[in-house]
Formats: sequence, structure tokens, C-alpha cells
Amino acid sequence: MIFGKYRRKKIEHLKTSFGKIKKEAFDFEQIRKYHDRKDHTHCFQVISEKTCQDLDFEELFQFLDRTTSKTGQQYLYSQLRCISNKSSELEVLEQLVERFQKDQNSRLKARKLLTSLNDHDAYFIPNLFQLPNLVRPNWFFVVPLLSITNVLALLLSFILPQYLFLVFGITLVNLVIHYWNKWNLYDYLTSIPQLLRLYQVAKGLLGDEQEEDKPLRKAIRHMEGVKKRMLLFKMESGVQDDMKAGVSALFELVKIVFLLDPLALFGALKQIENKKDEIQLIFEYVGRIDTAISIASLRDGLSTYCIPEVVDSKKILIANNCRHPLIADCVPNTLALNDESLLLTGSNMSGKTTFIRTIGINVLTALTINTCFADYFSLPRLRLWSAIRISDDLMNDRSYYFEEVLAIKEMIAHSEGEHPNLFLLDELYKGTNTIERISGGKAVLSHLNQSNNIVLVSTHDVELTNLLKGEYTLNHFTELVSNRDIKFDYQLKEGPLTTRNAIKILEANDYPEEVVAEARYLANMISEEKPVPFSTL
Repeated sequence: MIFGKYRRKKIEHLKTSFGKIKKEAFDFEQIRKYHDRKDHTHCFQVISEKTCQDLDFEELFQFLDRTTSKTGQQYLYSQLRCISNKSSELEVLEQLVERFQKDQNSRLKARKLLTSLNDHDAYFIPNLFQLPNLVRPNWFFVVPLLSITNVLALLLSFILPQYLFLVFGITLVNLVIHYWNKWNLYDYLTSIPQLLRLYQVAKGLLGDEQEEDKPLRKAIRHMEGVKKRMLLFKMESGVQDDMKAGVSALFELVKIVFLLDPLALFGALKQIENKKDEIQLIFEYVGRIDTAISIASLRDGLSTYCIPEVVDSKKILIANNCRHPLIADCVPNTLALNDESLLLTGSNMSGKTTFIRTIGINVLTALTINTCFADYFSLPRLRLWSAIRISDDLMNDRSYYFEEVLAIKEMIAHSEGEHPNLFLLDELYKGTNTIERISGGKAVLSHLNQSNNIVLVSTHDVELTNLLKGEYTLNHFTELVSNRDIKFDYQLKEGPLTTRNAIKILEANDYPEEVVAEARYLANMISEEKPVPFSTL
């Protein structure tokens, strides 16, 4: 009765949580470990830590993640950090997403299975196929000998009770080995029982379907042999909970007498070592299913989204009514670039940097989960780089400007490669003086814009609009300052910024009248290229 009530409540939760944002803590140290240790040679691009920081990746992930299992969560994280070389991989993922969007029963069945991998311990499954497993010590051959000797001595003790002394003596030796092995066992009590669950979940997800992926079915069959070796770990994991209540002393004694723990551990590890590829294949299958359901859930919770159109070898970027997914009631904006890049002007807080991040995030999700927060989005397969948040590196005695130089030098190197790139830049060379900032900025932006590369850059330097006309589309954001009030509409507008509101904003914020008057006077003198009177300096 109680079980049935719990089961109904669980199913109801799975139904109502679909399309909703998770309300739980995110352990990014564990979530990212599978990705960090994964072989990325097949990737078109692994999104860099710098770009992740610039795009607020962790906050974005918390919004996007609707997975049910820890396995799916780790897989989704890696999916978002790695742009695949093969468009076919996204096509396969999209087929799964569409299936789970349409078939509620199939989706609910899969999520019910996946809930068994939602324990924190499930984060440790990748350790088994990504890290070297414990190797038997050279003296380990004595362990089966001691175990067999105790079995024989115990049997003979029914005929000659004196053999119990031999059992007692060997058990003392076994006691040392047993507790030596405990330290090894604790490292695997989290991962191996979860591996058993992974196997059961994969088997349930695959069901009776005629899976074309024969290696997957073969991997699951191979896991049958490994499963038998791992059953003791399932018992041990359950016993650990019971031990807290003071139970399991007898079970522990049996394990000591016959050295069941070290025999089971190293037997299982040998099997696991030989089946690492199969375990990884099963892990990725389960992760992919959960990721597909997560994307379906994400789309269900959105008022607007689109599947992007990825074009071949064209310098084109079109975003109709594009939104930033993390901003509530975000003002949508439209951008159309054809064989050119974007130079964006505007005052602080007007929306320049947010818009650049918006495009960057949509490019990222377009190429990784085939989903954009827009009415329409079209782009080529390109690599994504950014230099938005740059700070001094005091530990290495490097200034803000030097950090800028290194970041942009890296972009220049990428721009000269064979693949198209999208470069996101905010206030180029703001760590140096005006003349060198403008001249250096113009040279760099022209260089980055070569070939099929696309650049989105924001700047306060209106001089760049004249220098880059013809190479860059000129757009701007602006604000309305009136009656000591500042209003932003966050609407992208055509052409360069022609108004100057910075001094008006000082005035609106009650700066002293003499400060505002002098600032306005100097601005007029400088803009008309007249010499500034010495008395004002």
C-alpha cells in the first residue's frame, strides 16, 4: 500500500517536472569530471574555459539541464562543451529528442529507469573506465591459497576438531589482509554498485527494440559476466547502511574467514579493466538518452525556440528575435550578417555586451544541442572564441593590457586556421591609451575578419566606425536621458552611435554643476579639435 502510494507520487513528479527548471544544488566538480578526462580528438572544438567564463556557462548549464540521472548530467555537460566534427551526431540526437517530445509513455518509462542513477555516487561511474584501476600486488597469489586452505580446514574440522586451530591461525592472517583491502574497497564502493545500476538501466532502455548499434548489444551481453563478479559489492553497499544500525557482524566474519572481499574486488577489477570500452559505450548510451529527454524538456518549457539551420562554408549569421535564455522578459533582437562582421557601439549598460553574449550562447547551443532561443537562427559550423572578461594576473605579475594582448594573440592564431571562427570581443585594448587603442584595434579587427571568420565586437571608440566601414556592419544601442532620468530600450539599431549621453548621465546622477559644465566644455573643445586651455587642466 505504502509502496504503491510512493510509486504513484514518483510518477506524478516525473510528469509535472517535465519542462521545469531543476531546483537542486549542482556539484560542478563532479559533473565536469567525465568531460575533463574524456578523449576529445573527435571534437570540432572543445569550448575553452575562457569562453565558458565569458558566457556564464555554469549558470547557463543550470538553466539547460533537465536530466534525470547523474550520468545524463555528466553527458550533457560534455555535450555542451564539445562541438562535434560530425553533423550526423546532432541528427541522431535530434531524432531521439523528437521521439521523446511526441511519445510521453516512452519518455516516462525512460525517466523512471533513469531515476535509479540519480544518487550522488553515480558521478563516480566514469572513474572505472577513465582512470587506471587498482592492480593486484605481486604477493596476491597467497590470497586464494589462504581462502581454499580455510575452506578445507573447516570441512576437515568436522572429522578432526584440531583443524579449527588451523582455521583460527589462518583467520588471523586473513584479518590483516581483509582490513588492508578495506582501504581499496572503499574507493570502489561508490562506483561499482552504480555500475550495476547503469547496466540494468541500459538494458531496460534498450528493451526489445531492434537496435542497429550491434556493439551496444554486444557490450551489454559482455556485462553479464562482469555483473556476477560485482554482486558482492551490491551486498557490501547495502551492508554499509545496515552497519550503522549495528547489523552485519556475521557477514563480516564470513568475509574475513574466506577473504571474499579481496577476491571479489580484484576479480571484478580485472573484468572491468578488460571491458572499459564496453562500459564507456553503455555509459554514453544512457547519457545520450537522458540528454535527449533533457532537451525535449527544455523545449517544452520555452515559449519560443527554433532548430538552427547550419549552412556549409558561408560567412553568414542570421538571428531573428534572438533572446538571452537567462534574462527574464529579455528584449528580442534581430541580426543579419552576410559576408561581414559586426561593430557595436553604445554607452555602458545599454546592452552591448549582453547582446554579444546572447549571440555566443545561441551559437553554442545551436552546435551542441540543436536548439536556439530565437524565431530563426542560421549559421555555419564554426569555432567559438571570446575575450569579454579579462583581468590582471597578479600572481604572474601581468597587467590587464598584457592579458588582453595574449588573449587576442591567441585569436589571431585561430583566425589563420582552415576552419571558420566566431570571435566575441568587448572593448578591445581598453587597457591602453586612446590613439594606440584605436589604431591597434582597427588593425586587429581587420585581420580577424579575414576569410570566413565572423567578429562581434563592442566599443566606445566611435572612430572605429569610420575606419572599419565596409568591413563591418555598424549597429548600436542607446539610451534616452531626460529630466534626470535614464531609460534603456535594449533595442539593436542600425548605424553607429551618433549621440553622446555620458555627461548627461553624470548630470542625471547629481554630479556637481561645475564638474558637469567643465566636462561638457572640454568635450566640445576636443570634438572640434581645438586646443584645450591650460587653465582647465
